[in-house]
Amino acid sequence: MPTYDVIYRNGTLVNQDGRTSRDIGVTGGRIAAIGDLSQASAGEVVDCTGLHILPGVIDSQVHFREPGPTHKEDLESGSRAAVMGGVTAVFEMPNTDPLTISEAALADKVKRGTNRMHCDFAFWVGGTHENAQHVAELERLPGAAGIKVFMGSSTGSLLVEDDEGVASILKNTRRRSAFHSEDEYRLRDRKGERIEGDPRSHPVWRDEIAALTCTERLVGIAKRFNAKIHVLHISTAEEIDYLAGHKDVATCEATPHHLTLVAPDCYERLGTLAQMNPPVRDARARAGIWKGIDQGIVDVLGSDHAPHTLEEKQKTYPASPSGMTGVQTLVATMLDHVNAGRLTLERFVDLSSAGPARIFAIAGKGRIAVGYDADLTIVDLKRRQTITNSWIASKSQWTPYDGVEVTGWPVGTIIRGRRVMWEGDLVTPSGGQAVRFQDQR
Repeated sequence: MPTYDVIYRNGTLVNQDGRTSRDIGVTGGRIAAIGDLSQASAGEVVDCTGLHILPGVIDSQVHFREPGPTHKEDLESGSRAAVMGGVTAVFEMPNTDPLTISEAALADKVKRGTNRMHCDFAFWVGGTHENAQHVAELERLPGAAGIKVFMGSSTGSLLVEDDEGVASILKNTRRRSAFHSEDEYRLRDRKGERIEGDPRSHPVWRDEIAALTCTERLVGIAKRFNAKIHVLHISTAEEIDYLAGHKDVATCEATPHHLTLVAPDCYERLGTLAQMNPPVRDARARAGIWKGIDQGIVDVLGSDHAPHTLEEKQKTYPASPSGMTGVQTLVATMLDHVNAGRLTLERFVDLSSAGPARIFAIAGKGRIAVGYDADLTIVDLKRRQTITNSWIASKSQWTPYDGVEVTGWPVGTIIRGRRVMWEGDLVTPSGGQAVRFQDQR
């Protein structure tokens, strides 16, 4: 009789091969068997009757603020929010203080995260004019997700708004680099479009042309150097149509807030709490991003979790900072869309686990398969629950979805076979480890 450390029994597995009722046997933190394990034994048996077991959800864009302004988030609190929402691994962004732009800064973050973060992790390394010649080495360091470049919406050395600067980075990269794609020149020219006290003017200032123009420039540079690029947080229908013709070099991400919220309603209802970069736009833009989901143009979902305190967010626009919490609500909001018929559960799996594993060459995650890490997101598709600020584990303690009822809820977060979150409780001490990649040294 086979024996395992843990058996997850009687659940419906959702994977690249569809939905099937099978058990999962875990040994040494990895999946050891899939199938009918009713005759097997284990140190622990977890009954998943009535639940769906998904490959662990990977959120490839979060800002956890450490080192730096840790009054609004740190690696522990941000990762706690992640696992409370069903997320098993995150890729964290480089705009910390100090910036993550060197081998030493990356190593410091990996050390801070190891066994302190509740989920597994990788860190984006910021691409700058100054470190462009070193990005080939930086992107392959342990714990590095790749190179991230801000072509707009940043300050200091992390802002690389010029084509020459972007080219100096892309000619040296080999892995897929991620980009915040808004044209900084147009943003500067249009600052006069901002209306004090009226966040509805945010998408007028940061308009569709600023996003599309920058993405067109970026794709052109990538083609010159045969570089692989990833366009973050798509916010326009025009970019979806354009990127459909350039999938040879460009992958792209959609966020739950661009798929869920809509202007002007969100600004009238939430004020500056809805303020993000790039902005939440009108119904036409939202429909365009859903087209990208439906047509397979969008490759991954990312939350762009970017917390600020309520006090900071309640400053008068445009003094208010852009950003909102999102890592904890990603699974719940998207399962609600699944239940509403806007995408299939299989497509959600493709966007949240298989997609990140494919485009970022993650090793041993993203599928329920023998030999892979036993990372699982266990959900109750039928559970109706109301999202509340009190549920949010982020230090910022608020969500734009406060009071919103959803159908579909994360029940368990399993990381390398360990139940980390179960039925809303943290049940295992933090044990986060660096994500491994296939093309890393």
